[in-house]
Amino acid sequence: MRLFIVDAFTDTAFQGNPAGVCLLEDRVSDAWMQAVAAELNLSETAFLLGDSLRWFTPKVEVSLCGHATLATAHVLYSTGAAQGPVEFTTASGTLTVNRHTDGMITMDFPAKKVTPATAPEGLEKALGVTPVHVAKGDLDLLVEVDSAETVRALRPDIDALATIDARGVIVTAPGTETDFVSRFFAPRVGVPEDPVTGSAHCALSPYWSAKLGRETLTGAQLSERGGLVRVTLAGDRVRLAGRAVTVVSGTIELSPPS
Repeated sequence: MRLFIVDAFTDTAFQGNPAGVCLLEDRVSDAWMQAVAAELNLSETAFLLGDSLRWFTPKVEVSLCGHATLATAHVLYSTGAAQGPVEFTTASGTLTVNRHTDGMITMDFPAKKVTPATAPEGLEKALGVTPVHVAKGDLDLLVEVDSAETVRALRPDIDALATIDARGVIVTAPGTETDFVSRFFAPRVGVPEDPVTGSAHCALSPYWSAKLGRETLTGAQLSERGGLVRVTLAGDRVRLAGRAVTVVSGTIELSPPS
């Protein structure tokens, strides 16, 4: 089976967020996909069989992943397996992707509205900063802080964050060179810090659109690798746009157990 490692939400190798992409030829067990994801040890590995797309962290399967979807679409377009719009069947419904003439790939994802929430016990200590605002969605906790520099300088207690009842913690602030900035920590699912997180922008898009009064925004994720995500809010959907670069192309030598 073909295997790729793709840097997503960047046009430069070794930046953005690396994702594994495995093009399956036949059905395989969940345990086998989980083992491959653990072996690659990337934040997510995508497995595509026909139009069915699934994502695994090194520890668990997740219901939505932006950067690995972008990586999968990039593989299909760059290898000539796809030309126009592609529809993936996923645990989060049908996700449509399309590549534009300038090479930008747009993905149609569900918007994840967040509602104001009380900060969970231990959150402020785990992050080492005082939140300006805390909100919660169906996947993640969103924490706004005072500045982009505060987001960049975060050195959270990852073990303490793992006790917070959420898939992950999004920390965000107004941007200086972009509309907003963020970082994303998800130790509960085996990802201490995700370099660039498409699914988190499904919550960041409606949140910042409401605050800034615009539907089309650009977010910068201020991890060490960094990356840009362009978002457009369209009702209950978010269009995420970015680029990707293939850095590894090969094959999986071991056959799945029968």
